[in-house]
Amino acid sequence: MKAGRTGALSTYATLYLVFLYAPVLLIPLFSFNSGIYVAFPLKGFTTDWYSQMAANHQLLASFRASMGVAVAVAIISTGLGLLAAMALTRHEVSGKRAIIGFLLLPLVIPSLIVALALLVLLRQILGVELSLATVAAGHVMLCLPYALLVLMSRLESFDASLEEAAFDLGDSRWQTFHRVTVPLAWPGIVSSVLLCFSASFDEYVLAAFLSGNRVTLPVFIFSELRFPQRLPVILALGSCILIGSIALVTFAEWFRRRNPSGTG
Repeated sequence: MKAGRTGALSTYATLYLVFLYAPVLLIPLFSFNSGIYVAFPLKGFTTDWYSQMAANHQLLASFRASMGVAVAVAIISTGLGLLAAMALTRHEVSGKRAIIGFLLLPLVIPSLIVALALLVLLRQILGVELSLATVAAGHVMLCLPYALLVLMSRLESFDASLEEAAFDLGDSRWQTFHRVTVPLAWPGIVSSVLLCFSASFDEYVLAAFLSGNRVTLPVFIFSELRFPQRLPVILALGSCILIGSIALVTFAEWFRRRNPSGTG
């Protein structure tokens, strides 16, 4: 009975992985197809699409825009999340649950509603010109809950008496934060940065509403999909992003294994 259950679970896990990753693995395959249509059999092998991708100035500009926004959002969201997590885990705050629920609201409100509300607020009420800065502001609001959840979990996982010991030995709050809290919370900080970077880099709805004249990479990709002849270049771009994502995940796992306790 137990063997049958184990076999069924293994079969389910295998089918689930195939369903999840098979379409993703087809992207690099078709990026080398000499034809413009995604269909079997492949017409031939070519790397021309990668050359066209590297020569596409609009694509490169949107990629740089997304990278800049994602890096800024990851740093700002993690910084704000760390401060909020410290306040909520190290101090008795009245209405703590209500505050946490309020900070996590962007996770449950549809992105379309958030984007529309921000557009009305920024353009109609505040009169702010749409730009990459407004995209970054919207992404910070979206990513802050992720950073808060990761960092609260990390701060609650180590003994707060270590910080109290630093106070007893004469360290100021800043010294304790720099010498004790940050090293212990470092794995959570890295996780928060990577998570916020990923969430910002591939976010489409807020960027489509708030980007103005300069578009991010997801917005550019969506606009290119209307033209079938440009699909192979997008597949080449998707392959490069896939490789970058694998490298990022590998680095995160290497860092976690290298420093599992966060004390080194």
